Amino acid sequence: MFGAVNFPFYIARRYLFSKKSTNAINIISGISVGGVAVATMALVVTLSVFNGFHDLVASFFTSFDPQLKVTPLTGKTVATDDPVLTQIRQLPQVDVATECIEEQALAIYGNRQAMVTLKGVEDNFEQLTHIDEILVGDGEFSLHAADLHYGILGIRLAEVLGTGYTYQQPLSIYAPRREGQLNVANPTEGFVEDELYSPSVLFNVKQTKYDRNYIITSIDFVRQLFELDGRLSALELRLKPGSDFEAVKAEMQRLADGRFAVRDRFEQQEDTFRIMKIEKLIAYIFLTFILMVACFNIIGSLSMLMIDKKDDVVTLRNLGATDRQIARIFLFEGRMISLLGAVVGIGVGLLLCWLQQTYGLVRLGSAEGSFVVNAYPVSVHPWDIVLIFVTVLVVGFLSVWYPVRYFSRRLLS
Repeated sequence: MFGAVNFPFYIARRYLFSKKSTNAINIISGISVGGVAVATMALVVTLSVFNGFHDLVASFFTSFDPQLKVTPLTGKTVATDDPVLTQIRQLPQVDVATECIEEQALAIYGNRQAMVTLKGVEDNFEQLTHIDEILVGDGEFSLHAADLHYGILGIRLAEVLGTGYTYQQPLSIYAPRREGQLNVANPTEGFVEDELYSPSVLFNVKQTKYDRNYIITSIDFVRQLFELDGRLSALELRLKPGSDFEAVKAEMQRLADGRFAVRDRFEQQEDTFRIMKIEKLIAYIFLTFILMVACFNIIGSLSMLMIDKKDDVVTLRNLGATDRQIARIFLFEGRMISLLGAVVGIGVGLLLCWLQQTYGLVRLGSAEGSFVVNAYPVSVHPWDIVLIFVTVLVVGFLSVWYPVRYFSRRLLS
């Protein structure tokens, strides 16, 4: 007599939006929708803020890290004329290739000193990365002039050493000798010393890892200082515009044949982004638990509705409705509450994200410029919205399934 699905859905819709004989049921139903909506909104906003920080950090690394970086899997350095590296350089999709050496050294300026990472690169490093976008000072990107080698310091390292944007005296660099034993009576003999000069410019990645520890200089300077002629520790690459990035990376990995690692920008900062993903996952799990608690309101609303509609149930049974159809009425009721809460919560969450992106309502600090950005960054990822929507529906549907079956058996018995 009644449709298997259309009839329960029609009655459930009437129950959801019609006025009940007991006003408290309307209030509890509204609270149920509101609870699901608030939990959903929190999921949208929180995950979008994590995305915002992720994209912000990625944008900083983009200005310093290459598109692709090839490093040896065994040993710190490899010969510059290695056949594998030669094949990779000669791929038609490669636009810029730069040899690089990174080594630890001691930097001394006046009466201050600091352990630093020397990053020796070729002159085309400026074409490889967006380094020019993060330079501060009166000078320009330059690694050497005649016999002088320049050192571009991170802005925090310049503060530690007290050099300023332009250091007036040469920066002394000390590196341990690769051969021989340390003479305790005269330990300075165990180090090679050289000097770097100021190009009147610093770099500001806005990441402590780089700004506090790195000095960019000529690769010839680093090779001479560490006695690494004809060696490199990494080959850094930029592809031509329009290249199929994943296909080229896969081809390089095939050529590497287990001897070299080929890493993109995210893999070069794997630890940082892994931590951010774990934090986002933990936030998602905690907020899902809060959503489950909010769904308990739906159970209370349904139980009171079933008691309120006891006479209606008798009438429906007399008209030919089966016990299964009657139980599905209240299942649909709970599911519609979850669906309505999900839609409202996602809508409000997206609105708050737009307001934050446009107006920066929630700020990171009271003073302008106290942090890298003045307001919490927000980035809405479509797949996150899909995940949140599915999560709310699944949690809501599962939370009402058993209670409805339990109460309906008692009501219909």
